Amino acid sequence: MAEEKKDLEPSGQAAGLYKRLESERFVFLTRAREASKFTIPTLVPPAGHSNATKYYTPYQSVGARGVNNLASKLLLALLPPNSPFFRLQIDDFTLEELTKQEGMRAKVEEGLNKIERAVQGEIEGGAIRVSAFEAMKHLLVSGNALLYLPDAGGMRVFPLERYVVRRDPMGQVLDIVTKEEVSPSTLSDEMQIAIGYKSKTESENEDREAGDAKSVELFTHIYLEDNKWEVYQEIKGMIVPDSQGYYPIEKSPWIPVRFTKIDGESYGRGYVEEYLGDIKSLEGLSQAIVEGSAAAAKVLFLVNPNGTTSSEDLAAAANGQFVQGIESDVSTLQLQKYNDFRVALETMNQISERLSYAFLLNSAIQRNGERVTAEEIRYMAGELESALGGIYSILSQEMQLPMVNRIMFAMERKKKMPTLPKGTVKPVIVTGMEALGRGNDLNKLETFISGIAQIPNAIERINWGDYVARRGTALGIDMKGLVKSDEQMAQEAQQAQQQAMMQQAMQQGIAPAVQAVGKIAEKRTPDGSSQTSQ
Repeated sequence: MAEEKKDLEPSGQAAGLYKRLESERFVFLTRAREASKFTIPTLVPPAGHSNATKYYTPYQSVGARGVNNLASKLLLALLPPNSPFFRLQIDDFTLEELTKQEGMRAKVEEGLNKIERAVQGEIEGGAIRVSAFEAMKHLLVSGNALLYLPDAGGMRVFPLERYVVRRDPMGQVLDIVTKEEVSPSTLSDEMQIAIGYKSKTESENEDREAGDAKSVELFTHIYLEDNKWEVYQEIKGMIVPDSQGYYPIEKSPWIPVRFTKIDGESYGRGYVEEYLGDIKSLEGLSQAIVEGSAAAAKVLFLVNPNGTTSSEDLAAAANGQFVQGIESDVSTLQLQKYNDFRVALETMNQISERLSYAFLLNSAIQRNGERVTAEEIRYMAGELESALGGIYSILSQEMQLPMVNRIMFAMERKKKMPTLPKGTVKPVIVTGMEALGRGNDLNKLETFISGIAQIPNAIERINWGDYVARRGTALGIDMKGLVKSDEQMAQEAQQAQQQAMMQQAMQQGIAPAVQAVGKIAEKRTPDGSSQTSQ
């Protein structure tokens, strides 16, 4: 914990609050379980599940494939590998006030860049991306996930069924209560005695350790009070020793994330829920076609009971053997359901195509045709990626930004990075929605230049200095010190002009002297004496 306080008296507040908030969570959890049933059934298991639970097996894989595909795209967009998803920013006024001189931005940003790389290294080393992929799938299916980033590093994901949350009308979190099952043997002796797992006599301790060892419920309560996060843990109404503490308002390791924000609701809605009608329809049609195809694939021969052909002789006959009988006495049973299956299959294909667009599957962006250009595929892919703009916006504020603040706070406590002055440097997210906007600007610039190049002499009207600056901004590159300014270009041009003039002047001064020396050499005799006129 950040800061510890003295032990509290037994309260039971965490368990009671969890019980009260369960009723509000029930509707969201029920909907999440239904969405998980037809996509990834093990992601949000049914109520009362255990190791022996037999999960429902869907008849279609579009739901599971779509969730995994979209979760991967979101993960790569929000946490790109080997590239910081944030940038530490300091404004010009604060920079001048801290350094007391101008021209220090390059050095300050160089130092901030080192901190960014250190934080990125912490993310890579802590395998946070593995847990983040799990969180993405929970957000898509249930719409909610609770992230826990301990001081030791790494990240843990709590599914919706293991925590409750309460927010105010503005969406600010007020209370978070998690519920876990722990073994009593992992608790301290003091806590084991307090909850009745052990007694104070050694013989009873041995009997208890050898006997029943059922797990107990551990509740963790995180609540907002006096502009900071108070935390404590509770078992059977007893405060766990050394579990109390508090965190600064923006440094909490507990990060509740929603996929969608709905005013007045403490929980979010999942992406799968928006397309649950199509998924359930596809499930029903797939089941009908699979079962119907299995029935149609069964081969049965009918023999006329009043005919002369013996069914026993046919069954016992070897391949190519002669059997006495009449051909019309034997027929094959066929299901005359081709047209019905065709209608169901066409409907299923239409639903699959709609879901492929919804989950950004690659098969959705390529039409069926002999000539499909790469530009057409890129355009359709860009259109689908732009549809994620709303998703990026909420995840950048409720997931990425709190995650950066928490990781930096933990690194400062472990002396892995210097403590930054409070209120001077702030992290800015540069992936997701920000990258999407810069990508659109870059596409517009390229389209503009391509069109201008087709007009005769129009390319000369382009201010290339401004174009280079805008292109660098669209790519998210810091242009300071990289591209020469107009003043530098003018100064270098003036220096080059002066140097050319000096060289020309030197050449003009040397030429007459060379000519004079040549004339003198012509007047000399072969033996070196000068010629005189007679």
